[in-house]
Amino acid sequence: MDTGDLEAKGRAIIDGNRFMTLGTANTDGEPWASPVFYVADGYSAFYWISSPEATQVRNIAVRPQVGIVVFNSQQEPGSDEAVYMAATAGELTGAELDRGLEIYLGAAPFSKGPEVFRPPGRYRAYRATVTEHFMLCPQASSEPCSVHGRTSDHRVSVRL
Repeated sequence: MDTGDLEAKGRAIIDGNRFMTLGTANTDGEPWASPVFYVADGYSAFYWISSPEATQVRNIAVRPQVGIVVFNSQQEPGSDEAVYMAATAGELTGAELDRGLEIYLGAAPFSKGPEVFRPPGRYRAYRATVTEHFMLCPQASSEPCSVHGRTSDHRVSVRL
């Protein structure tokens, strides 16, 4: 599979799913993984709504670097169809909040208006801005990869 095929597959994975696993860490480096419903704006900005008291939000406040995985949980084992991302995340405020809510509420299945996601509302809007996309090399892990020279599962950088 060439890089173009891998990139098309990555875009299809993001387009075809609505939950991402958001990996964060606290100040001590203790990891936390959270499934969140997302709305993507292209393939480099992911929006979600969360309580400001949620563990992942508290972690992002002190350590904004996050890891994200989007995958189809119904896929066959060994199909390795996932997009891995490195990103920086944070709460939206001001004009960014207005734009983020426009994007999110335009695609999310919520009947609530934007006031619920503004202070003093119960939830806030967040965005992860992707700095790099990765996918697993499609070469079988039991055979040497002629391109990357490795015999175990490994990721390759892709442009989505």
